[in-house]
Amino acid sequence: MISGNRRAAQRVALAIAVLAMIGASGCLVGPNYRPPVTKLPARWEGADELRAARPSPAAQTQATEASLATWWRAFDDPVLERLIEQALSSNLDLKLAAERVREARAYSAMTAAQLYPTLGSAWSYTRQRYSENTPFGSFPQVFPPEYNLFEGAFDSSWEIDLFGGIRRSVEAAQAQVRAARENLRDVRVSLLAEVARDYVDVRGLERRIEIVQGNVRDQESSLGLTRDRFQMGFAPEVDVSQAKSLLLATETQIPTLHTQLMQSIHRLGVLLGEEPDALRTELLRAAPIPGAADPDAIAVRIPVGLPSDLLRRRPDIRAAERELAAATAQVGVATAAFYPSFSLTGTVGLQSLGVTDFLAGASRFWTVGPTLNLPIFEGGLLRANLAAQNAKQRQAFYTWRKTVLGALEEVDDRLTAYAEERSRHALLLADVAAYRRSADLAQDRYIHGFGSYLAVLDARRSLYDAEDQLVQSDQNLVIDLIAIYKALGGGWRLPSAGA
Repeated sequence: MISGNRRAAQRVALAIAVLAMIGASGCLVGPNYRPPVTKLPARWEGADELRAARPSPAAQTQATEASLATWWRAFDDPVLERLIEQALSSNLDLKLAAERVREARAYSAMTAAQLYPTLGSAWSYTRQRYSENTPFGSFPQVFPPEYNLFEGAFDSSWEIDLFGGIRRSVEAAQAQVRAARENLRDVRVSLLAEVARDYVDVRGLERRIEIVQGNVRDQESSLGLTRDRFQMGFAPEVDVSQAKSLLLATETQIPTLHTQLMQSIHRLGVLLGEEPDALRTELLRAAPIPGAADPDAIAVRIPVGLPSDLLRRRPDIRAAERELAAATAQVGVATAAFYPSFSLTGTVGLQSLGVTDFLAGASRFWTVGPTLNLPIFEGGLLRANLAAQNAKQRQAFYTWRKTVLGALEEVDDRLTAYAEERSRHALLLADVAAYRRSADLAQDRYIHGFGSYLAVLDARRSLYDAEDQLVQSDQNLVIDLIAIYKALGGGWRLPSAGA
C-alpha cells in the first residue's frame, strides 16, 4: 500500500514536471502551429512563356494578388461575371461548406466551454411514503409514513486544467475551424473554375456548331454547282455522289455538338443552384469565347510568383496544414489523459418538509470539496489511444506533404500545357490560312476543268478539320488559363485582404 502511494506521488510529480516543460518549451501544438518546411523548387517550369507574352494596351501592368482573387474579370465578359456572382450566392456545395464552418465553430465553442465552471439549478417537490416494514416504520411518531419534501439547490463544478488536456482540445477544435474555413475557400476556388470552364465550353461548342453550319452551307452550294456541271455534261455523276456524301458527313456532326452544348448548359444551371434548363434561353444566344480574341491580354495578368507563394495561396494546402495542427493537438490531449484531473464541486440549497419553513435558515444545506481522479490501471487503453493519435498525426503530415507535392505538380502541368497550347495555336492559325488557300485553289481548278473533284473534297475536308481544331485550341487556351488560376489558388482573398 505504501509502495502504491509512493508510485502515485511520483507519477503526480512527474506530471507536474512535464507540465512545466510544456509551458516552457511549447512542445504541444498551438493555434499558430506550422508544419515543417518542405523543400520547394526554385522556379516554375513553363512560367517564362507567360512572362514573355506580349501585353495588349488594355493590360500593361502585371496583376497583383487582388486581381488573382477576381481573375474572371480579366476576360471582360459580363455574362461570365453574372454567372459567377450567382454561383457564389446560390451554389449548393458552397452552402454546404459554409454550414460545415458554422458546425466547426459551434463545436469549438462547446470545447472551449469546458475551461469554465458550470452552474446549474434544480428545484423539486416530492410526496413520499415509506414502508412500515422498514426501520423507519418502527418510529411512526418520529418519522411519519407520508411526508412532503421541498428542495431547491444550485450545483457548480469546475475541472482545473492543470495538465493542459482541455487547452489542447480547444486548440484542436480551433484548428478544425480553420480547416473548415480553408475547405470552404477550396470549394469556392473549384466552383469559380468549374463555372468558367463550363461557360467556355458553351461558347466554344457554339462556335464549332457555327463552323459546321457554315461548312454545310458551303457544301450545299458546292453540291448544287456539281449537279449543274453534271447535268451540263462537264462532270461525272460520281462527283455529285461525293459532294452529297461530304455534306451528309458534315451534317452528322451537328447533333453530337448540340448534345454536348446542352450538357454544358445543364451543368452550369446546376452549379448556379437552378434547374438544369434554366440558362438555356440566355446561353443559346451565341457569343465569342471569352479571352480568345487576344490571349496575350489575359495571359499577362497571371502573377505566377515563386513556388513558395503557393503555400499561402492554395486553400487545400492551408486546410491540410490546419488538419495537421489539429491532429498534433490531439496528441497533447491523449498525453494529458495519463495524468490526474482535478475538479472542484459544490452544492448549496434549501430542503424542507413544508412550504412555510422552506426559506428558513435551518433549511439550508451545502456541500463543497475537491475531487482527484488518478488513472492507475486502464488495461492499456491510454497507451493505445496515444499510439492511435500519434498515427493520426503522422497520417495528417503525410497528407499535408502529399497535398503540397500535388499542388506543385498541378501548377507545373498547367503552365506546361498552356505554353504548349500557345505554340499549337500559332501553328493552327497558319494551318487554317494554308488550307483555306488550298481549298480556294482546288475549287478554282475544278471549275475551270483542270482538277478533279476529289481534290476539292480533300481540301475542304482538311480546311474544316483545321478550323475545328483552331476553335478547340481557342477553347483550350482559355481553359488552360482557368486551370492555372485554379492551380494558383485564385478566387479568394488572403486574410490581410479581408478573407
